[in-house]
Amino acid sequence: MIEQFHSAEMRPRRRRRIARLVVLMVGLSLSPAHAQQAVPEPPASTEQEAPAQAPVPRSDVSGQPPASETRAPAAGVEAPSKPRHDLSPIGMFLGADPVVQGVMTLLAIASVATWTILLVRSIALSVAKRRMRQALAEIRAATSLSAASVAVPRGAAGALLAAAEAEIARSPGLPADGIRERAQAALSRIEAAEAKRAAAQTGVLATIGSTGPFVGLFGTVWGIMHSFIGIAESHTTNLAVVAPGIAEALLATGIGLVAAIPAVVIYNALTRAVASYRALLADAATLVLCHLSRDLDVRAVGAHRPRQASLHVAAE
Repeated sequence: MIEQFHSAEMRPRRRRRIARLVVLMVGLSLSPAHAQQAVPEPPASTEQEAPAQAPVPRSDVSGQPPASETRAPAAGVEAPSKPRHDLSPIGMFLGADPVVQGVMTLLAIASVATWTILLVRSIALSVAKRRMRQALAEIRAATSLSAASVAVPRGAAGALLAAAEAEIARSPGLPADGIRERAQAALSRIEAAEAKRAAAQTGVLATIGSTGPFVGLFGTVWGIMHSFIGIAESHTTNLAVVAPGIAEALLATGIGLVAAIPAVVIYNALTRAVASYRALLADAATLVLCHLSRDLDVRAVGAHRPRQASLHVAAE
């Protein structure tokens, strides 16, 4: 009985539930807006999203901002221009360190001295060699030492002839061999003095040629050291900052080579010219000794003839 009662009571309830489900399904199909409202919305996020950050501009390696971020100058306002270095020789000289300027000035003076010595000694040696050739021709044409002295009164050849005549005058009645030796010694001294006079100032060329590159190198080392000190103080390795100082330092080496190379070439040329002049002096001294020896022999023969004549007269 109890089970029948419960089954009889549950049937109406099931029917009511089924009816409600049918009505609900029909209502959902007929009203889509109501269905959309019935759909549960997703829960709102409790965390707020962080605002997007703007990208940080990055500078290039040299520390300068990118070209896109540089502001164009306003109209009528000139942009500040970077200081430009004068890389001409005079500009680099004026912008160099005082020590490097002193080295450059010294090398420039040495270069001027080199070309001055070339001009002066070339003219002097040319004139001396021409006069010596003329004197040699006169001495060869003369018949005696006194005639040669009259034909060549001046110059190195005239000094040689005067020394030989002076030795003859100082040695009357002495043996001819002693006169020749003393005259030869006097001629050698005159020849050496004339050769030394002809080679004057060539030692300066040798000094400039041997020390010029090292003096210029000293200026270069000093200038590069000064440039590296400037790099350390400015904390930059930009070539626009480093290049002017290095160029000024290298200019010192260039001037040193400009002074040294011509000095070496001119020294060799003048040395050859002096050697040629000394050869002419040696020829002149040899001719003077020949005239001296001939005159001594003539005097000896002349002194011997009167003695033979007196002996011949006494025998008669």
